[in-house]
Amino acid sequence: MSPIDKIRKPIARQLDDFEPFFKESMKSKVPLLDIITNYIYRHKGKQLRPLLVFLSAGATGGVTQSTYTAAGMIELLHTATLIHDDVVDESYERRGAFSINALWRSKIAVLAGDFILSKGLLLAVETGEFELLKLMSNAVKEMSEGELLQIERSRKMNVDEATYFEIIRMKTATLLASCAANGAASSGASKEVVDMMHEFGTYLGIAFQIRDDLFDYQPKGIIGKPTGNDIKEKKLTLPLIHALAQVSEAERRRILNLVRSSRRNGAAVAQVVDFVVAKNGLAYTEKVMIDYKQKAIDVLMRLPQTECRDSLVMLTDYVVDRKK
Repeated sequence: MSPIDKIRKPIARQLDDFEPFFKESMKSKVPLLDIITNYIYRHKGKQLRPLLVFLSAGATGGVTQSTYTAAGMIELLHTATLIHDDVVDESYERRGAFSINALWRSKIAVLAGDFILSKGLLLAVETGEFELLKLMSNAVKEMSEGELLQIERSRKMNVDEATYFEIIRMKTATLLASCAANGAASSGASKEVVDMMHEFGTYLGIAFQIRDDLFDYQPKGIIGKPTGNDIKEKKLTLPLIHALAQVSEAERRRILNLVRSSRRNGAAVAQVVDFVVAKNGLAYTEKVMIDYKQKAIDVLMRLPQTECRDSLVMLTDYVVDRKK
């Protein structure tokens, strides 16, 4: 049994029931949109976010019909943001398949993303789930602000540790926090418990993003070299931020100049990676990631022991231990 199968075991039946519910929620009377949404459905990922919603509901009171709405709404939002991200990044691959903009061009991809986002909003409005909608809308707002803050600071190459954590909290953690909070709200949990699950999701999301940032510095593929994609895109993530804080201003400028020239310079990427390793940027970042994982687990320990709570602990471990 895979780690994900073990994690989903307490709510496996509900997740199986969610599949047709999610597919139906994307349907359109426009044939082109139906073709696109069917393509999206066939290439969906592990569906970590619906899993988090259902487990959070199970751990705080029990899965209800509102839980299906919450999971569908959030997965639709997440799908829309991925489509829009691929357009912005001019990325032509997603989960090992062609992205929507690669197959249908950017204009259609943007409109398809808008359609899917609107379906998520309507799913909440038509079922009267306004508290769930409020939680999700706040996540959308913060995700947009986080992306723009990252773009602004990346252009200026001016990101310190405090700004980094604010960016990843807004850009990534806020959606996982919304998943956990919406799951709890859908189960009828008290505001105190909903807020507690939001806190758990925030810590989980920060650990998740730090793991992603570490991947950029780890060997991949046949040649066994780090991809350095964040470096090439001039994104200053925690390993590099920590390493830069250890050196003189002159050395900092030298490294940042390497980052600026790295897009078409593999040797520059390699030098930046070597610098980060030498200055213990990876070791420091891994320690911070483990600290956030433990913070997430500490919040969960305030819940009564259930199979769903145990699965949330396993999910937290999985987020940090995953290989991709």
